[in-house]
Order: sequence, then structure tokens, then C-alpha cells
Amino acid sequence: MRVSRKITRGKPLLALAGLVAAASAAWAAQEWGIEGERKVRVEARVVDLLCEVTGSCVPDCGAGRRQLGLLHDDGRLVPVVKNMDPFAGAVEELIGFCGRRIVADGLLVEGKKMPMFALQFVRLADGGKWRRADRFGKNWARRNGRKDATDWFRHDSRVKRIIARDGVYGIPGLKP
Repeated sequence: MRVSRKITRGKPLLALAGLVAAASAAWAAQEWGIEGERKVRVEARVVDLLCEVTGSCVPDCGAGRRQLGLLHDDGRLVPVVKNMDPFAGAVEELIGFCGRRIVADGLLVEGKKMPMFALQFVRLADGGKWRRADRFGKNWARRNGRKDATDWFRHDSRVKRIIARDGVYGIPGLKP
């Protein structure tokens, strides 16, 4: 397919409008090649998973100390397990939305045991501005005095303490 780069007189505004429309629709999840994944955009309420499942509720979705999920209008509860940073949860991405309706763009991974949602972009449901789900890395780098969060899990003091205590496989004494 050949695309002409020539824009004739009177059509630049039309071309610009097309680019703007394409850019606003461009907030779409990137596939990761996970078995059972589907790119989706959903509207749901951000909830504290432990509160929803057991009734053990605390203020503000646990203030960042509990895992969060999406409660859909049909009653489905889907954990948000990861964002754009490897091995990081999505709590830092969603804690500011606790109890609120959002539109989430990402990957729904439907396995045999349970579904999970990998958040990539998020906005308030009532027309908020889209933002990338990348706060974990930025916040981690700032808290740890680093330029970025590249391989953050290799430099995190909490991870190092856990590995020292439990070994790299999580089983004390088991060697690689």
C-alpha cells in the first residue's frame, strides 16, 4: 500500500484533525505475549481486594499497603497485578483512585484459576486525562536516590533482605 505524503491546499486542517483523533485513540495496551491475554479498556471501581473478599476493610484502601482490584458493574472482581515495571504491583498507580470509577486500559489475562488485569494506562471515568501507569518506577527512583528504576528489584533494600533471609527461590537453604 502506497501512502502519499502530499497534502493539497485546503486539506492541512483535515489532516491535522485526523492526527489528533488518532492520537486520542492511541491509548491502547501493548501486548506482552502472555497466554490468555486480551487487550481491553474497561470501566470499573477501584477497590481494596481484602476488603471486598473478607469484609476486613480499612480506610483509604489500606493506604497503599493492600492489593487493589477492579470491581465491575456485574460484580466481577479482578485483581490488578502489575503495571509497566517488571515485578511491581499497581498499587502506586491506583491508590489515588480508591473507591472511584476509572477507565483502565491494559491486558486482561484470563487463566484457568482466575483473571488478572495488567494496567498500562488509566484515567477517571468522568473524563479525566489519560496517564501512563509508570508511577512505581519514578517513585522508587526518587525514594532511593537513583536516576531511574532500571532493574530496581536488583537494587531494592527490601528485596535484598528477603533474598538474604529466604534465598533466591524463597526457600531457605535451597541454592541455585
